[in-house]
Amino acid sequence: MSVAIITGSGGLVGTESCEFFHNKGLKIIGIDNDYRGYYFGKNGSVKENLDILKRKLKSFVNIAIDIRNRSAINKIFRERAKNIKLVIHSAAQPSHDFAAKKPYLDFDVNAGGTLNLLEATRKYSPNASFIFLSTNKVYGDKPNILPLIEFESRWDLDKKHKYFKGVNEGMSIDKSLHSLFGVSKLAADILVQEYGKYFGLNTVVFRCGCIAGSYQVGVKDHGFLSYLVKCAITNTPYTIYGYKGKQVRDNIHSSDLVNAFWEYFKKPQPSSVYNIGGSRFSNCSVLEAIDIIKAITKKDFIYNYSEEPRKGDHKWWISRVSLFKKHYPNWRLTKNVKVIIKDLIEKN
Repeated sequence: MSVAIITGSGGLVGTESCEFFHNKGLKIIGIDNDYRGYYFGKNGSVKENLDILKRKLKSFVNIAIDIRNRSAINKIFRERAKNIKLVIHSAAQPSHDFAAKKPYLDFDVNAGGTLNLLEATRKYSPNASFIFLSTNKVYGDKPNILPLIEFESRWDLDKKHKYFKGVNEGMSIDKSLHSLFGVSKLAADILVQEYGKYFGLNTVVFRCGCIAGSYQVGVKDHGFLSYLVKCAITNTPYTIYGYKGKQVRDNIHSSDLVNAFWEYFKKPQPSSVYNIGGSRFSNCSVLEAIDIIKAITKKDFIYNYSEEPRKGDHKWWISRVSLFKKHYPNWRLTKNVKVIIKDLIEKN
């Protein structure tokens, strides 16, 4: 039976990937030690998602190891070797703020863990597709130098600007403030590319904006829309950091993202890099997201405002997905921000 190795199997993208590829007939080996509970406390634990997968999926096995454990990773790959057709690497330390507090842990997980998985793939399963979940934070705060215009509820670009339809893969990753999280993910991002170019592995990097979906365990430092919805439902005050709350994020539903994985898996192109996100189809500012939530829930929303933005945070981000669409014309976005928020509200 063909095997898919999925790291971060209890996270949003991991859980969605496990279900999707299990339904496509692959045996799923999940790797998740619920370290998210350590990063964010018990409210960040993904145990519930892992329990759901164990109940629902007949050919799902989760192995609770740390991706920094090189010998354990090698053992998993060695025992399955040629049966491994797919590796989806979505495990990470995902928080800006946590990275600043624990820089060694952040880099060891995000860069070192990725190297462990790449080497195991090269050694035991070199024909497998290796899908890496990167981030738009590899560009640092470079998007903040764009000539943004202030509108009533958002910052945005003039329609004639070359990036109005979204930032493409040509934006420079140099000479910007990344945050330590952005740096560790960039190191991993380049490693994945290099294993495609140098060793010929079927590697792909997806540089994502915000990802959301019903399996998301939103917390203060990670999972923007999910946590926003959680605050609205529980009447918990939310803090907006800087930019007048008009900072723009594109949002892609995890199911749309995993469908992009599927398209790549069917026709891999070594050492590919794609910006992926909601694009102009699915994006909002923080203020706009709050208005959507208020309209759906019919509840007031309590928030505080802090003038100081987070270091390295984007004032505006929209992904341009035209390159991926060109290479994989069967893929399309299906769920916009309003649909995503409704999905999150129904879950909560």
